[in-house]
Amino acid sequence: MEIIKNLHSYLAYIVLAVLVIAVINALLGWMGKKDFTMHKDLRISLFALILSHIQLLIGLVLYFVSANGLKAIQALGMSGLNAPARLLAVEHPFINIIALALITIGWSRHKKFMESDKKFKTITIFYSLGLLLILSRIPWGQWLG
Repeated sequence: MEIIKNLHSYLAYIVLAVLVIAVINALLGWMGKKDFTMHKDLRISLFALILSHIQLLIGLVLYFVSANGLKAIQALGMSGLNAPARLLAVEHPFINIIALALITIGWSRHKKFMESDKKFKTITIFYSLGLLLILSRIPWGQWLG
């Protein structure tokens, strides 16, 4: 289980970096009125999507095998969780699932547009919202400490 926890923690750095790159790339493409290219823009956005989903899957495995996930809720009940425990057992997984749904919606919606500005705008908005949600529920005290 320690391997899964470390993988989830260290992969998070890569996922955050790639998501930031995808958001900045889409924002610069949108604001700069650039053409959406398959070789660069599509790949950056797709790579961010894939890595985010891999991170979510690892997180879900960790949720079900870790004492800090479902087992904490089963042992203590929702009312027995203190703030750090509630963050790990409830808020972090729930908000990150919503974040990944937004990123996935952004990916799916961008494919429906032919115009580069609409593609970039869609990715910028949905990936940014997903990134902000992810950043809001990272257990910073445990992750960096």
